[in-house]
Amino acid sequence: MFTNPMWLRKKLRGSPWTLNNFLHSITWQNPHLTLAIASNLFPFSSIISFVTMLSGSGSSVMWFRKGLRIHDNPALQLASQGASHLYPLFVVDPHYMEPDPTSFSPGSSRAGLNRIKFLLESLVDLDLSLKNLGSRLLVLKGDPAEVLIRCLKEWNVRKLCFEYDTEPYYQALDTKVKNFALGAGIEVFSPVSHTLFNPTEIIERNGGKPPLTYQSFTKIAGQPPPPLTITHSSLPPIGILGSCDISEVPTIEDLGYGDAKQDEFSPFKGGESEALKRLAECMKDKAWVATFEKPKGNPSAFLKPATTVLSPYLKFGCLSSRYFYRQIQDVYETMPKHTSPPVSLLGQLLWRDFFYTVAFGTPNFDRMKDNKICKQIPWKDDDKLLEAWRDGRTGFPWIDAIMVQV
Repeated sequence: MFTNPMWLRKKLRGSPWTLNNFLHSITWQNPHLTLAIASNLFPFSSIISFVTMLSGSGSSVMWFRKGLRIHDNPALQLASQGASHLYPLFVVDPHYMEPDPTSFSPGSSRAGLNRIKFLLESLVDLDLSLKNLGSRLLVLKGDPAEVLIRCLKEWNVRKLCFEYDTEPYYQALDTKVKNFALGAGIEVFSPVSHTLFNPTEIIERNGGKPPLTYQSFTKIAGQPPPPLTITHSSLPPIGILGSCDISEVPTIEDLGYGDAKQDEFSPFKGGESEALKRLAECMKDKAWVATFEKPKGNPSAFLKPATTVLSPYLKFGCLSSRYFYRQIQDVYETMPKHTSPPVSLLGQLLWRDFFYTVAFGTPNFDRMKDNKICKQIPWKDDDKLLEAWRDGRTGFPWIDAIMVQV
């Protein structure tokens, strides 16, 4: 059995091995890593064909979390290929969505109301796109792992597909779901598509540690894989739903935010359709794309922002970062000159991947305690001072002006 990914890559590059030989000769204890290695060595269409042969005909579940799109979605492609029935599933997670009455501003303990509304709009758009392909989004509520396991039992599923997620919360969920699925004989495929690169591979190439500078990251990373060019004309039908409690995408009011006022919401609407529309508008101005340079630009520009305003669409996977990257490259190829990373538009996508990789490879990255790359500061724990800072009442005009604007 081959176990060392770096050794595999060196051995197989330029070798006469076929994908079939490769995938039959390695351990499948880590399907995500197996597919990641294979994707660097063989065409994605070949991988899909092998997965179809491996899984045979049967029902598949496509578990949406991020990656709320149809275009360039490897997990959706793997789930739909060769399936007799496809269950596109999203679980409304109270951990993320449930109102928190103790929160300073409207929202849950994990997200503000604007972000939740953006997510709901993205789900509505995804549901419409799925309906145009002869399917629909199946929405359930509850603990995602428990809900998904219940559905896997109910629907007699042969294949489970979802986008790989680097966040610790989803890593724990995924481990629980994978353990059940593999024990039940269900094939699990979790390709990387939220980022340009596979963070695991970058860390491996750096000797098991995340690169801590932008320059070292870009040197190790190289060029990202291209986006999928496969388009869907239709999807397999949904099978029998059984006793699973399926609902439509909830509204803000359904979630318990009944007193939210319309003027509190962001003008930026969520969804893949809006993301692709905004991207197309940005790419039309080729000179702007080619000369984009951070930190130049007006950060307070609102009616006509100085940036693409595509960050929230990347966050929820309404827009593929690889597709975005390819679109920028296409513009660059038509221009006599353009800016370069780290200040260019392409460089901003690389910054995003850099921080995802560092966060993934650093335990407790989101906090100071037990974070080995974070400066340890003896902060003064004073709720009154914190409130004064939050409310713009510190007495320092510049700080207070910033907090009032926020």
